Amino acid sequence: MKTRIALAQINVTVGDFAGNVAKIVAAARAAHSDGAKLLVAPELALSGYPPEDLLLRPAFYTASAAALADLAAQLKPFTGLHVIVGHPLRDGSDNLAHGHGNANAPIERGVPPVDTFNAASLIVDGEVKGTYRKQDLPNTEVFDEKRYFASDPQPFVFELDGVKYGVVICEDAWHASAAQMAKAAGAQVLLIPNGSPYHLNKEAVRFDILRARIRETGIPMVYVNMVGGQDELVFDGGSFVLDARGELVAKLAQFEEATAIVEFDDGTPLAAALAPEQSLEAQVYAALVMGVRDYIGKNGFPGALIGLSGGVDSALVLAVACDALGADKVRAVMMPSRYTADISATDAAEMARRVGVRYDEIAIAPMFDAFRGSLAEEFAGRAEDATEENIQARIRGTLLMALSNKFGSIVLTTGNKSEMAVGYCTLYGDMAGGFAVIKDIAKTLVYRLCRYRNAATTFATRDVIPERILTRAPSAELRENQTDQDSLPEYEVLDAIMRMYMEEDRSLAEIVAAGYPVDDVKRVTRLIKINEYKRRQAPIGIRVTHRAFGRDWRYPITSRYTEPIE
Repeated sequence: MKTRIALAQINVTVGDFAGNVAKIVAAARAAHSDGAKLLVAPELALSGYPPEDLLLRPAFYTASAAALADLAAQLKPFTGLHVIVGHPLRDGSDNLAHGHGNANAPIERGVPPVDTFNAASLIVDGEVKGTYRKQDLPNTEVFDEKRYFASDPQPFVFELDGVKYGVVICEDAWHASAAQMAKAAGAQVLLIPNGSPYHLNKEAVRFDILRARIRETGIPMVYVNMVGGQDELVFDGGSFVLDARGELVAKLAQFEEATAIVEFDDGTPLAAALAPEQSLEAQVYAALVMGVRDYIGKNGFPGALIGLSGGVDSALVLAVACDALGADKVRAVMMPSRYTADISATDAAEMARRVGVRYDEIAIAPMFDAFRGSLAEEFAGRAEDATEENIQARIRGTLLMALSNKFGSIVLTTGNKSEMAVGYCTLYGDMAGGFAVIKDIAKTLVYRLCRYRNAATTFATRDVIPERILTRAPSAELRENQTDQDSLPEYEVLDAIMRMYMEEDRSLAEIVAAGYPVDDVKRVTRLIKINEYKRRQAPIGIRVTHRAFGRDWRYPITSRYTEPIE
């Protein structure tokens, strides 16, 4: 018997229960009208993911339960449609069993949870027919589900059109036990709601993991991932179906909302549409666009402000912002000083013209002179140094934040991961802003993304970044004839050392053995260590690697440990 299954790859928002219910209902309506009998929504689709410490508030679970009841009622007209929806659950019966009294009792921080779960429920004809509770709780990288949820090693299997479907949630599929338990309970197809954030090469990892589960169980799998930005995380969708041999039979596009139908014949998936593969640069660029669009849109900012310097980093951020929001919601401000090259101002103005944004120039020389005059007596007898450079950056930060306060638009900072790693940035200066778009983009990748954007045929305009911006030596332009390489190793070297040390946890000896000079390795890793205090004060930014500065990276500011090179 043939059964049509809908994959609801939707973009939900944390805490927007009514809005998320509406999205699930809209997907169910479309699926039901297309003859689907089963719809699978992502992990915690009802509440959004990750809710973080909202999960420590009993009222959040009360709101979730009310939203689940509302969703069930709104799904009742779709007769016969089976809907799997993820939601947080506080189980009153478990609560009582463990002596907590009732489901409204306070949740104790630091105490292992016993009655709160990452759950997925089956709704049919207006009723919740059963619930699965996640077994394997991730506690690495950006995940800390053991802080919030208890595990419940019980399978959940239901029957539809003579086929038995088992449910597991996200991390459950990364381990063997939950899938094997579902198969032992009779499952012939595995349904996997996901909240799996994007990072480089994540899609290949997912395929490898799911194919391992298929080799162990011999049953097909339906993987449904959410899409959209949530603070620093970006969920890329890319939902798919694998048959019992591990062959890809259906795949949805990454970074797009979609509800797609896949037909099964007695539990065997039939070939459906496969979204085309994207290059790494296309994926990362799409992640940045989605991250900016959702952070600004979901938080209600009217637009974005960018300090445009004529350099490559601010050029990339401007391109991303325009593609995310539209040029009418983006404003670029050039703030030249006596050290700003004429070609920087020319290139900045030209790029603003190409993308069609409002462009203004505010000279900082008068303000810089005022600062120097006010500090002249204090600084008497001391040579100019990085202090004066930082004053210029802080003047620019103050101007951008003043415009942000007056007009409501958020300042998008333009510092890249290489600079953030080694502290080549100014607190309260170029670090001032609300959202760090390329915070997790190494400098060498910045150039690749700019080249990609200029050549991509998927956008209405091409060559938006002037070529000279991509070929000039990078410079902060805070003193005469300055270039980044006056203070830093070549970016190819810096980025490689940073990747091996920070992302791959390689030892200093291993990095040197890979061919990088001892002095550069010592220098870069020392700079990473001593600039932790800056990074703690930086705005959040979009995560695209498996280890970004922020939630992934938890190193002490106060530390006397220095790793030896043996």
